Amino acid sequence: MGTNQPTEKNKLTRRLLKESFTLKETQCTIISDRSQGIEVARNSIRRSRQELENFIEANPKFLYTLKPYPPPVQPPVAKMMAQAAQTAGVGPMAAVAGAVADLAVGEMKRVGCEVAVVEDGGEISAASNVPVDVAVAAGDEPLSRRFGFRLTDFPIGVATSSGRFSHALSFGDAEAATVFCRNAALADAVATAVGNVVRGVNADVGIKEGIKRGMGIEGVEGVLIIYLGKVGMAGKIPEIIKVDA
Repeated sequence: MGTNQPTEKNKLTRRLLKESFTLKETQCTIISDRSQGIEVARNSIRRSRQELENFIEANPKFLYTLKPYPPPVQPPVAKMMAQAAQTAGVGPMAAVAGAVADLAVGEMKRVGCEVAVVEDGGEISAASNVPVDVAVAAGDEPLSRRFGFRLTDFPIGVATSSGRFSHALSFGDAEAATVFCRNAALADAVATAVGNVVRGVNADVGIKEGIKRGMGIEGVEGVLIIYLGKVGMAGKIPEIIKVDA
């Protein structure tokens, strides 16, 4: 899990409501055009976390396995995580932040929000009728918070994995492996899968392996990798923008 952070560079976004929300280890930013959207997103995040904790208590392997887990029927958050992880070939916890964000955005859309953005631990789920700018943060790396993406094609999920600064488990060494999908759960899981294979002393080889891994997974629209100071990308990448540090 890396860090993608919503920014507020244009006038349209400044008129939106934005709230930070923390629940135990979960740290989120919620952006909406309606106050009700903020409320339903908070409630969705609380519910998803409680349901997941209850599920893990009864199924502890779900928390620890690094391999795909059979998708359960319930709860929705565990089902979504397991489905995304199965597609990406990783453990279900690799998709937790993205799945929580996706479910919250879904609830926001159901109450009529035209702008619904949830960032959970750096993974972003967004559905919006205005552009959304996000910055890529990669610890103390030179490019961290220097560039980002202008999201204009929705819905979209954006997730970043890092083997250098993130607290999440990665078997690779990429400064950042960013993945774009139509939902954040899959982007989250695939970012982990991509990050796991970006390693070695040759940056070009590491980036090539990461792009091959990511673009070979159904549902992935684009991959961008920063490794050993080099950048590689493939597929459909949103407009890259400069971000003030």
